[in-house]
Amino acid sequence: MPYATLAILPLLLASIRTGEGSAAAAEPAPLIAREVLFGNPDRSALRVSPDASRLGWLAPHNGVLNIWIQELENGERRGDPRPVTDSSLRPIRQWEFLPGTDQVIYLMDDDGDEDFRLYVADIEVPATDQSGQVPNAGAATEKQACHGRARCLTPWDETRSKILAVDHRHPGQVLIANNRRERSNFDVLRIEVATGAAVEVYRNELAWFDMLSDGDWNVRVVRRFLANGGSEALYRPTPTGSWQPFRTWSADDAGPSKPLGVSADGRVVYVSDCTMNETSLSDTGGLFEVSMDEAGAQTWRLLANDLQSEPRGLLSDPVTGRAQAVSFEYGRARWRPVDESIARDLLLLGTIGDGVIEITSRSVDGRLWTVQHNDARTGVTHWLYHRHGEGGRTERLFPSSDAIAALRLRPMDATEITARDGLQLLAYLTVPEGFVRGTSKPGPMVLHVHGGPWTRDSWGFNPLHQWLANRGYSVLSVNFRGSTGFGKRFMNAGDRQWSKAMHDDLVDAVQWAIREGIADPSKVAIMGQSYGGYATLVGLTFTPTLFACGVDIVGPANLRSLLSSIPAYWAAERGMLDRRVGRLDEGEWLDSISPLSRIGQLQRPLLIGQGANDPRVPRFESDQIVQAAQTRAVPVAYVVFPDEGHGFARPENRMAFMAITEAFLAKQLGGRAEPIGDDLKRSSGRIEAGESLIRSLGQSLDTEPGR
Repeated sequence: MPYATLAILPLLLASIRTGEGSAAAAEPAPLIAREVLFGNPDRSALRVSPDASRLGWLAPHNGVLNIWIQELENGERRGDPRPVTDSSLRPIRQWEFLPGTDQVIYLMDDDGDEDFRLYVADIEVPATDQSGQVPNAGAATEKQACHGRARCLTPWDETRSKILAVDHRHPGQVLIANNRRERSNFDVLRIEVATGAAVEVYRNELAWFDMLSDGDWNVRVVRRFLANGGSEALYRPTPTGSWQPFRTWSADDAGPSKPLGVSADGRVVYVSDCTMNETSLSDTGGLFEVSMDEAGAQTWRLLANDLQSEPRGLLSDPVTGRAQAVSFEYGRARWRPVDESIARDLLLLGTIGDGVIEITSRSVDGRLWTVQHNDARTGVTHWLYHRHGEGGRTERLFPSSDAIAALRLRPMDATEITARDGLQLLAYLTVPEGFVRGTSKPGPMVLHVHGGPWTRDSWGFNPLHQWLANRGYSVLSVNFRGSTGFGKRFMNAGDRQWSKAMHDDLVDAVQWAIREGIADPSKVAIMGQSYGGYATLVGLTFTPTLFACGVDIVGPANLRSLLSSIPAYWAAERGMLDRRVGRLDEGEWLDSISPLSRIGQLQRPLLIGQGANDPRVPRFESDQIVQAAQTRAVPVAYVVFPDEGHGFARPENRMAFMAITEAFLAKQLGGRAEPIGDDLKRSSGRIEAGESLIRSLGQSLDTEPGR
């Protein structure tokens, strides 16, 4: 799968704003339809073609997100946009123009199994057969045939492909990583799209986790995790030379430290590194430019650093591959130029608004950029930047959602919460319309916990925050210890702290909200996906009276079984998992931090959503907790989606589970709810347990749900 704003923009990390007006005078905001927030966006994933002749984006076609194209002439839009793919099962989420051709490529899995295949589709529609259908000559399965006129380039069963690069210097080709040869390791393949021929560029026999190539697609830098939780990287000075040591990071340093990119000539490596001796660089690190000679000698130069956050993203020249800007994110993400030739452009993009700017693509000649502007109060909008001469011009194209752009959204505010041991936790709060700090009485609140856990919450438009606030809940998201982006000490503070200090941070955030008069202590729910689902289960079993209820989406319940069932292609990360969570041979330890071991303390109602094909947190994880909970007189509802994996990609399934969730929260906390209607019936969801609890949420469930 959120992103950056400018260094010159102020970091709005102040005390939380209290909302507009008085509580007594405020009228309830109209309910925002679930379909607006969780259905298909009108447009997303905007791109400009390398030759600046076309724009492309994802938009619904026959109810499913597909690729749409619009022609450009001298940077101006011409004609009407048109769909060029016709996926009929699952939404397309990752796609690219294929340089030097009239084609696009994209990745797609089957029903959420994350075995992504690579597809190619012609922008100019090919001739159909006599039946009027365009045959998919590359289809290996019935599901692949549902891609219509697209052709599958990697039709191998039980393999996973990742796009590594497309480049104007390699027209009609794509560089991918694929684990066909060995499930646990990814090799680098060059695919000739016209013929489908795949040529091995690099055989990965030592479980390298990252592989970075130069402009000629020679693999120059590789990185892998070590058994002790550290990592190491090697560098190859010439395309056919021997590998030489580049950098070894200890387990303490490995979190923020990694190679980010390689210049087109292979002579410069860009690295996020936190091992420098200077005090200012020893925690969050910085972006370094490492010049390499043919003997492998290194010259390091600091390009940029930030005392509150690690390097987040790298913007490189599309031709030379040299770094031009780097983003950092604390309260809000922002870009910082490292090449003065781009500083003026970043200043101009900053005039779009005070939200978060993400540069999503650029033409090879640099004339046209696509830009995404993300603002918590206005949503996501897409822009075209015309770069020319001494000045540039920004052109607003469209919002991601016309309906969201027309709404008055709630502000998302950043604050710092002090944990019990003094650690500062950056959190984001959204409150309902009419709620005034210090005036309004405390109300119901949902603590939403991010997944990972090695990721973070960010500022910007968040449909879940807006949905819950609209229903009458304050929403709090906290970056607990172990979250990434805040330096190695913050991340390392989460090592072996699952259900312990990591959970204490969440408890401390709830207590803060209670002290601040935001949350009614009897009406706090916990909710999350993946690690956030685990945190939900921990919240209801380790602190059984703190939360009124919980919503767990694809969360693990038993860490012993979870770590025994990780996908083969996660083997390279085993050393990191051993250090940060626990080793498989530490069965008692894993049991002690597993919610399943505390099922006897479960007291409050629980709702669980699970994808049947989840490769990360298999269905067995949810089955276990449900079966154990059924032995107790605690309301537990369980909804399984047979065509989903780690989360809900299909909007019909998202809306169905959110419909049940808001009815569940309304019953437990007293907030508002849009009627469930036929949302469950239109989805693939099946009630596996707690049908009486779910049916009690709405009369519409008298019709048998699912397909």
